[in-house]
Amino acid sequence: MNNYEIYMSMVVIFFLIIMVLVSVAFFTLLERKVLGYMQLRKGPNKVGMWGLIQPFSDAIKLFNKEMIIPYLSNYLMFFFMPVFMMLLSLAMWIIIPYLNILLNLNLGFLFLLGCLSVSVYFMILSGWSSNSNYAKLGSLRGMAQTISYEVSLALILLSLMVLIMGFNFMDFNLYQQNVWFLFIVFPLSLCLFSSLLAELNRAPFDFIEGESELVSGFNIEYSSGGFALIFLGEYSSIIFMSMLFVILFLGADLNNLLFYLKLMMLGFSFIWVRGTLPRYRYDKLMNLCWKVYLPISLNYLMFFFCYLVLICNKFSKMN
Repeated sequence: MNNYEIYMSMVVIFFLIIMVLVSVAFFTLLERKVLGYMQLRKGPNKVGMWGLIQPFSDAIKLFNKEMIIPYLSNYLMFFFMPVFMMLLSLAMWIIIPYLNILLNLNLGFLFLLGCLSVSVYFMILSGWSSNSNYAKLGSLRGMAQTISYEVSLALILLSLMVLIMGFNFMDFNLYQQNVWFLFIVFPLSLCLFSSLLAELNRAPFDFIEGESELVSGFNIEYSSGGFALIFLGEYSSIIFMSMLFVILFLGADLNNLLFYLKLMMLGFSFIWVRGTLPRYRYDKLMNLCWKVYLPISLNYLMFFFCYLVLICNKFSKMN
């Protein structure tokens, strides 16, 4: 890359981050509107036309409030963990396979798995640094849930990696030009969608924020900008995982308007699930992971490996 391409990549990444933050703002508005209509009420409709300025007024309100630091908290960790969570959720957007100037990671799968693994540490440290029993319980439950579902998520991603024989997300655009992977491995796509719900701590798997027993989970002591950064990081991850699902199973042509319509539909499905299903029981969540999703993803992985070996043997005999 020459200097011009490096500078343009930095500019494009900067604009990508700005657009992600704006889309997070309007995604929160969409969620409040959809949940409102599902519960036979209007949702935000006072600030601006149809409540369009509501997310920005909420952001201004949150960042203008005083940030309360608990007296016995570990100050540095308590202060910086929301910043790291936000930066990590934004860093994952680097692997999106845009065909223009942006970075093209040949090991995008490994980068994604690394980011997902590191996010657990920030959640645990933010709960521990608060020095609150509710925060510690929420972070411990979230750690167990996230680590459990990361196993099945990694196996599903490995199955798709074996299917395309590469680590680069750009290859999904080439391999899905004629048929989507959704039709080839439909059960795997359902497992991935449920695993993403659990990975993102979304309803019906929102045990990290079980209001009835944990008040608000690991972020109970956060207020003002700290809470806003955790909130932004969480919703940025939701939009990213929606885009990841579309890339993996519904075609990866990012220059097509249909791609973004599919992304919007998948983001809507996350909200739809939250408004429809009640919270799962914790032991059932763990049973679902270790006794259902793990065997299915392992079987698919072994099937793809055996298929790959058969194809390699066939080509070696032909040559």
